[in-house]
Amino acid sequence: MRLGIGSYAMAWSIGVPGHAPPRPMTAFDLLEAADELGAGVVQICDNLPLDRLSDEELDRLARQATERGIQIEVGTRGIRPEHLRRYLKLAVRLQSPILRVVVDTTDHHPSPDEIVATVDPMLHEFSDAGVCLAIENHDRFRARQFVEILQRLASPAAGICLDTVNSFGALEGPEVVVAALIPWAVNLHLKDFCIRRVDHQMGFLVEGRPAGQGQLNVPWLLEQLRAAGRDLNAILEQWPLPQATIEETIAKEKAWARQSINYLRTLIAD
Repeated sequence: MRLGIGSYAMAWSIGVPGHAPPRPMTAFDLLEAADELGAGVVQICDNLPLDRLSDEELDRLARQATERGIQIEVGTRGIRPEHLRRYLKLAVRLQSPILRVVVDTTDHHPSPDEIVATVDPMLHEFSDAGVCLAIENHDRFRARQFVEILQRLASPAAGICLDTVNSFGALEGPEVVVAALIPWAVNLHLKDFCIRRVDHQMGFLVEGRPAGQGQLNVPWLLEQLRAAGRDLNAILEQWPLPQATIEETIAKEKAWARQSINYLRTLIAD
């Protein structure tokens, strides 16, 4: 297991709609941040789309990652065949062992049948390339639906990018999600959280915390993975709430990343 950071660990620094930083973080900046944190993996997802980089920039990114001893993992959103093939080529080019994908886009929300029908004919291309399609458990499907999709795909070239928080949107907590999805997990999004009752008592708020400071039992999670023989990269992601200014928010995000990596280093020695 190797410890890494994802582009969603630095989402405010990169830019969230309606909250643009003065100088948005680039893929090269993310690589530098990972190096400073001592993270051996960088997962670059759809909030830093790699297909917008030129050939020269992609070569420079790959070279800088190699020089720093950092592995790049490629991520995207959407399963339309031409899009997945474009990102499969990027994964091969950047020597990424996986292509993490969120199946939904803003204008396309495929059913399980459509996901299987779209992805299945392409899996031999992933297998031939030595890249695993890592489907992230997002908030529209329950864990059992992801399992059913993978059972129907029935290929070692498809697995799960196991996220520790997303499935709250489908009314499922980590215990349910981990139990169902661990056999299929090829990548881990490690995101800590806190669920608290709001001040007026009329409802609950789910918000992020630095790793080890929330309600996610990280030692338990890692033990479950190890007991199941799942040796996969653990990618830090974060959900810090916005502060009064974007500068304060970014400062908080960076502080959380440092705290999180320092904590996770006590549990993951890659």
